[in-house]
Amino acid sequence: MTTSPRRAFARTDDAGRLRAAAEDGPDRRTAVQAHWFDRVLRWRDRLVASPRFQRWASSFPPTRRIARRNAGALFDLCAGFVYSQVLAACVRLKLFDRLWDGPLTADVLAGQCDLPPDAMRRLLAAAEALGLVAQRAGGRYGLAMLGAALHGNPGIAAMVEHHAMLYADLRDPVALLRGEHERTELSRYWGYAANESPGGLDDSRVAGYTALMSASQGLIADDILSAYDFSRHRCLLDVGGGDGAFLIAAAARVPALRLKLFDLPAVAKCASARFAASGLAGRAEIHSGSFLSDPLPAGADLITLNRILLDHDDATVLALLRAVRRAIPEDGVLLVAEIMSGIGGSRAVSDAYFGFYLLAMGRGRPRSLDEIRALLGQAGFVRIRPLATRRPLLTNLVAARPG
Repeated sequence: MTTSPRRAFARTDDAGRLRAAAEDGPDRRTAVQAHWFDRVLRWRDRLVASPRFQRWASSFPPTRRIARRNAGALFDLCAGFVYSQVLAACVRLKLFDRLWDGPLTADVLAGQCDLPPDAMRRLLAAAEALGLVAQRAGGRYGLAMLGAALHGNPGIAAMVEHHAMLYADLRDPVALLRGEHERTELSRYWGYAANESPGGLDDSRVAGYTALMSASQGLIADDILSAYDFSRHRCLLDVGGGDGAFLIAAAARVPALRLKLFDLPAVAKCASARFAASGLAGRAEIHSGSFLSDPLPAGADLITLNRILLDHDDATVLALLRAVRRAIPEDGVLLVAEIMSGIGGSRAVSDAYFGFYLLAMGRGRPRSLDEIRALLGQAGFVRIRPLATRRPLLTNLVAARPG
């Protein structure tokens, strides 16, 4: 068998790379290994892209299941917006609430939702295909497991309604990436995102997002409170605590814990009313201001930052962490609860969903654990360690002590 001059030259060239790698040390060897790995992946990509290979893989028994699963995943990426709009229709029509007390026929649901019967059957078929509802005996429909879970988590329904603004901003994703939008819907909604003096925002500018954050706090609060023993501490300060939803959950879990909340003046006003309604007016202190210009209140040996860092750039985050370091005693603990980039199993949430959500919002980004560690270290924190949470998809937790 003969070898073409081109292939012979390539083999000689590769052998030369290997000899050079052995002489130049580990960095050179790593580069050569990367070269070979890239060549293997390039061969794989060309193979997978071949229609002939796709036909063979989808019919060959050992590869059939993988090929079909990958085809389904690719279609789901293309059709994801339609799926989300099916969910939005179910939420807006309160379909899961209507089915909570028991299954109903399509005709009954059509009357309740003011839809033509054919349109309701179309929606039910789509919702069944997505695992939201399930057919029952007698032509009735009831909740499937996902539908039941959605009914039990009103924060998800609130986010589904809220996504109309996100979808408007993502109408032209390339324009968004290029920064061609003069003002996005989400930057208008999150009043502090594009405001150099957020402390001056009035009630109307904060009411919507404060209610949304409160509605979405339930599952997150439960996971944080289950991952760390709050009973070790005397007083908890929640920075950016909104209307107090997290502190109310902490108060129920640890009855002896004193509470402090810090947020913008208009937001803190919402917390005052909620603490009074929860019977916590005498146990909770409310402090208003902007951490960009005002000192944080002292006296808490546990400080929490729940989904605060990802909303800001590195300089602002570092200023906040330094403010926390000044406010926390030497025996205190800082807990940072974040959606973190690069966490296995939740990258679609952090790097895809939150990556583009924050882009539309106008500032902030998900950070990796190493990036958060580095910022905490610069701010004067030590003994920085991640804590396992039950649902990393929702939140990740880092504990740190002042150094």
